[in-house]
Amino acid sequence: MLKARTTCPLDCPDACSLIATIDEAQNRLLKIEGDPNHPVTQGFACVKTYRYPERNHHPLRPLYPLKRAGTKGGDKWKRVSWEEALDDIAARLKKILDAHGGEAVLPYHYAGTMGQMQYAHPNTFFRAIGASELDETICATAGAAAWEASYGSPRYGVDPEDVPRAKLIFLWGINSLYTNSHLTPKLKEARKNGARIVHIDPYESHTSKFADEHVKVRPGSDAALAYAMARVIVKAGLHDQVYLDRATKGLEAFMQEAEQWTLERAGAATAVPAETIERLALEFARAKASFIRTSYGITRHPGGASALRAITLLPAITGAWQYPGGGALLSTSGVFGLNKKFLGGEHLLKEPQTPKGYFRPNPRTRHINMTRLGSALTKLNPPIRALFVYNSNPAVVAPDSGKVREGLLREDLFTVVLEQAMTETAKYADYVLPATTFLEHPDLYTAYGHFYISWNQAVMKPQGEARPNTWVFAELGKRLDIEEPTLYWDADTLARSLLQNPTPWREGITLERLKKEGFIRLATPRPFLPFVNGANTPSGRIQFDPPPAVILDETTEEFPLTLLTPPAHHFLNSTYGHIEQLVEGEGGEPVLLVHPQDAKARGIVSGAQVRIRSRQGEVVRKAAVTGAPIAGTVVLEGTWWERPAPDGKGINHLTSERLTDMGGGSTFHSNPVQ
Repeated sequence: MLKARTTCPLDCPDACSLIATIDEAQNRLLKIEGDPNHPVTQGFACVKTYRYPERNHHPLRPLYPLKRAGTKGGDKWKRVSWEEALDDIAARLKKILDAHGGEAVLPYHYAGTMGQMQYAHPNTFFRAIGASELDETICATAGAAAWEASYGSPRYGVDPEDVPRAKLIFLWGINSLYTNSHLTPKLKEARKNGARIVHIDPYESHTSKFADEHVKVRPGSDAALAYAMARVIVKAGLHDQVYLDRATKGLEAFMQEAEQWTLERAGAATAVPAETIERLALEFARAKASFIRTSYGITRHPGGASALRAITLLPAITGAWQYPGGGALLSTSGVFGLNKKFLGGEHLLKEPQTPKGYFRPNPRTRHINMTRLGSALTKLNPPIRALFVYNSNPAVVAPDSGKVREGLLREDLFTVVLEQAMTETAKYADYVLPATTFLEHPDLYTAYGHFYISWNQAVMKPQGEARPNTWVFAELGKRLDIEEPTLYWDADTLARSLLQNPTPWREGITLERLKKEGFIRLATPRPFLPFVNGANTPSGRIQFDPPPAVILDETTEEFPLTLLTPPAHHFLNSTYGHIEQLVEGEGGEPVLLVHPQDAKARGIVSGAQVRIRSRQGEVVRKAAVTGAPIAGTVVLEGTWWERPAPDGKGINHLTSERLTDMGGGSTFHSNPVQ
């Protein structure tokens, strides 16, 4: 038996250090546990990760290249060799490139793995052929744009290891017990030290029950709540004028907007009682070391980026950034400061290149917003003729699933899917290519919920004939005579490139050290007070101007309810959606949570099947009548695979391609339905 340290690759802030127990003789993963030596993981993993052995060896994992043998979506396949698959894919790609140019090709990918190489480096291939550029907007761009407008780039905030020193904690729009579970010990420690924890969210979750208080807020009204709190703080004279003068810019314009949000008006907009708003504002200001943990879910509304700005500017008004544990946190991703010049062919978008063969980088290529994949596949002119999908399952996760399916069914669309499971998207492919898991290839990992960088060595042989994403695109590159050297870099070479030009916080971190130690904490100051004297904006100050807009979610007479689809406990986006025990742990099928008031008006009882309609489509779900959601809002937790649903349709048949106010992000949590 082999026990090996590794890093969880999935899209979660915690980036856990894990201990894998492997039967080397059988090449089988027996167990995954949290690494007790990692200061954040602290020896425990989430319920999802414990089930990774089932995922790694699941019957639905493709182990050999597969070629479609029937109609698209028919799930009939012929096993072929890698040589046959790659030769045919390259030949068909050459025909498309010769006839229509690089922009006829689209890569679609996201965070199925967070390893730097397997996540980002395949872009080198697509940029080398001048493919359409995918704007990766589906999750974080609205939040990134909001944070950077106020605090600049790169993105970072309070060190999670300083959270025990906070005196008041707002978990605002985040179900942290599901989506940032390793923050929980820090929250408990803060509570022991006297901190109070308040959960601000439209529905009651496990985090609400863990918190000392749950404040239900109407979806999409968070900016109004933040403005009203700012108004209370300043009127009470609890703002830190000395700090504001030293470290910020534009407060006057911000407060002019805040002045419009009286307690009465904000109460009506948010459904939070006026006295609660006032009390929370005063508590926040008087605590000094007050801390706001938020996340990207809050941005998935038409005014989501503005709402995040309004919320995360509250610590600047009170000067909370001056105190250990005080401030806000969206992401820690910016602290790592990696040299990404050659990651994913970034240099091909900036430097003049001499075309040769199929090496045709195009810095002026068209950009396609991944949130609007359905429209891109059905309406774009000239059309997309080749689609490569990896690290994602767009048939389920992209908005307006009906339109996405319509595009995937096009007979003139050549689709290649690199996967670790036979997902809904894979069933529409012309080729399914088996991808390695994080245990089967080396990679470098950062995090967006702590300050540790880590290295994964391959600790198992690939199952079957699975291959890394980067290997597949390097092999295609050879067949297209692409001479760009970075396309063929191995993991060590890429890692050394990423670690070049060390920042003061990365001083002394080398690949050799990472291979020896596994993970290393960045050398940031302790405590970490990044905005005590200003910010990383062009002005060098925290920017209150231009003031955030208040863009409330809209319902209509035809569609009077707002549908929220927050994360489930047992799935990570659609990852793990086929693991039987996790499906059972989530209740066996997706269930719609309906407030008693809304249920009574429609004659709905618990256990009944209900038809949910939106402008995009309709689905059928079992209802559960509960006081968990705020009235006027219905909740379905998790992006389920389609098989467990009563009608075999995913929830994103209901969601629209509408974009956020900043960053071009998705608006998954602003769905008017009936």
